[in-house]
Amino acid sequence: MKVMLMKIAIVRVRGIRNMVPKIKKTLELLRLNKPNHCVLIDESPQNKGMLNVVKDYVTFGPVSEDTVYRLLLKRGTKGASLLRKVAKEADIKKAANEVASGKKVSDYADPVFRLPPPSKGYRDIRRSYPAGDLGKRDEMDTLLRRMI
Repeated sequence: MKVMLMKIAIVRVRGIRNMVPKIKKTLELLRLNKPNHCVLIDESPQNKGMLNVVKDYVTFGPVSEDTVYRLLLKRGTKGASLLRKVAKEADIKKAANEVASGKKVSDYADPVFRLPPPSKGYRDIRRSYPAGDLGKRDEMDTLLRRMI
């Protein structure tokens, strides 16, 4: 029996000022090079360890299939062209379903989604989730919808 892996969305919130080299290297390995970049990863012990290292610079949480579809539709690129110009809406919906069920994002689009800042801004980029925007969230859908 195959175990379903949940996708976790990670959004970089803070910049590089006064950053420890270990955190900087971990952000590079996660492909989060600039603020407001987003990646989708599987939930695994290795990835959880990396998230524990960078929790003071990113926000992360589980993401739904509908939000994956919106990310691929609005912000998904493949190479130099936009994905929505290359693929039909039904193909994007099928890709979102497969990504949410465990396939790699890089099979369908570039792994990094470049997003604008959220509408109405971040609450606080120095405090953890209930009071601010850093660290683990229960769900990322509300923040990502404000950013798409």
